[in-house]
Amino acid sequence: MFTFLLVVQAIIAALLVTVILMQKSEGGGLGVGGSPAGLMSARGAADFLTRSTTVLASIFVLLSIVMAVIASVRHAPSDIDTSLVKQAPATQSAPATPNADPLAGAASNAASAPASNGAVPLAN
Repeated sequence: MFTFLLVVQAIIAALLVTVILMQKSEGGGLGVGGSPAGLMSARGAADFLTRSTTVLASIFVLLSIVMAVIASVRHAPSDIDTSLVKQAPATQSAPATPNADPLAGAASNAASAPASNGAVPLAN
């Protein structure tokens, strides 16, 4: 199903590029002008190409969203792969800290020691 939609997406993309290049632009582009005596006038051809571009672009965007949803559901992991998790050796342990609060000692040292740069210490 996904491969079929991918092929349809490629065909729509090619058609969209072709229709866009056929439109008349300010620089002339690859526009195909029609004669008023023909089946379609120049204005009718321009309206047709504009509508074709709108329809093809809408189909392209919707098909892109559908394919993204299909791909996410199709490739969703069913479980977590733990085969690459590095096992920590049992002999190593985290270093123990003597104080539960690492800033407690720093606060008492700062209050007792005078400022060495000549600044006035804050009042407690």
